[in-house]
Amino acid sequence: MSYLSSGRAGARSAPCSCSRCDLLVGLDGVHVEEVERDDELLTVTVSTPPRLMGCPGCGVIAAGRGRRRRVLHDVPGVIRVRVVWRQRVWRCADSDCVKKTFVEQLPSLVAARGSITTRAVTWAIGQLRREHATIAGLARRLGTSWKTVWRAIEPELVRLAANESRFENVTTLGVDEHIWHHVDPRRRGPKELTGMVDLTRDKQGKTRARLLDLVPGRSGRAYKDWLEERGPVFRAGVQIAALDPFAGYKTAIDDQLQDAVAVLDAFHVVKLGTNVVDEVRRRVQQDTLGHRGRTGDPLFGIQTILRAGAENLTDKQRTRLSVAIEAREAHEEVFIAWQAAQKLRSAYRQKDLIQGRGIAEKVIDSFHTCPIPEIARLGRTLRRWRDAFLAYFTTHRANNGGTEAVNGLIELHRRLARGYRNRHNYRLRMLLAAGGLTP
Repeated sequence: MSYLSSGRAGARSAPCSCSRCDLLVGLDGVHVEEVERDDELLTVTVSTPPRLMGCPGCGVIAAGRGRRRRVLHDVPGVIRVRVVWRQRVWRCADSDCVKKTFVEQLPSLVAARGSITTRAVTWAIGQLRREHATIAGLARRLGTSWKTVWRAIEPELVRLAANESRFENVTTLGVDEHIWHHVDPRRRGPKELTGMVDLTRDKQGKTRARLLDLVPGRSGRAYKDWLEERGPVFRAGVQIAALDPFAGYKTAIDDQLQDAVAVLDAFHVVKLGTNVVDEVRRRVQQDTLGHRGRTGDPLFGIQTILRAGAENLTDKQRTRLSVAIEAREAHEEVFIAWQAAQKLRSAYRQKDLIQGRGIAEKVIDSFHTCPIPEIARLGRTLRRWRDAFLAYFTTHRANNGGTEAVNGLIELHRRLARGYRNRHNYRLRMLLAAGGLTP
């Protein structure tokens, strides 16, 4: 079916345009000449209005040499959309000009050598950013190939990633690592990447985490080098640096962010306490039964309960815990370890930060003297991280939670894409998905 066509049947009518159709199609700089539609495709023919054109080589007014049809992929609707651009061709009137002939360019419509319209590129980037789309899925909707879509999108992502303004006004910085592939490192490089995340709070006190960058390796050197690249202005603006208990990152913070307060992440501290309970439980089972936990063993039956918060336990669960602990005298060590972990956890649950800090200081001063070796080891660890541990209570509960949320987004998009082979593409896609390309 064709619209905006007139004249006798069998002959192509002279091109015309309709201002209402121009408004409906919404492509700047061109007029709609014709619209055709069938069950699978909507084809819109467009052209630019007549105008004088100077030769880009010598500036002499050029003479028109007709048109050529250029087929472009546009934003799909119910069906796929094609834009046929009747692109003007000119010839320079100066016989000595080396330019000879040239064609018109319209950056607002399409890139010089592109086959996807500019607005389709913007639409595709939005789908990747907000709707968790994949390149393969977008290629199917546009009716083109994976490479065609990525070649249209990649330059825009590279341009956004190179924009230094996205590093401005970062006052709280988080860091964590993740594994981006599971094949031989000789083929794809290091498996681990270190991710830097903007955890700065807005005026309402909410953290809107943004991934700032991904660099290869999990080491203090990788983090330190990245901080050096950001420059002194960026480093001076960082007031809080959140991290998990990894000495390499702490060394980099001490070296490059001397004015920032390092904060040990609350989740990882509580996890250390929970791990201690598991270690004590397994050791006691080996000492009393001579084997690891099995179905029917008292301590094996309460391992999930031992990982839960005391305030979340039901009466039935409390009874099961008491029965298992009282089954053997040696189980008392497990109960003490569980109480120690609950004590550590309670420091973070206090509504009053002063009270929470008081509990944390008691934990630091007492755990390392405990006769249970696993708890004593935890106590020594917390004493080494004392300043970063207590900083949570003086920085209005600063933590690395936003960084973990960003890691969750990264995992989601890696699964949707069925993995990545190219680290450059991976970095750009993850920066886009996690908001890192938005200043």
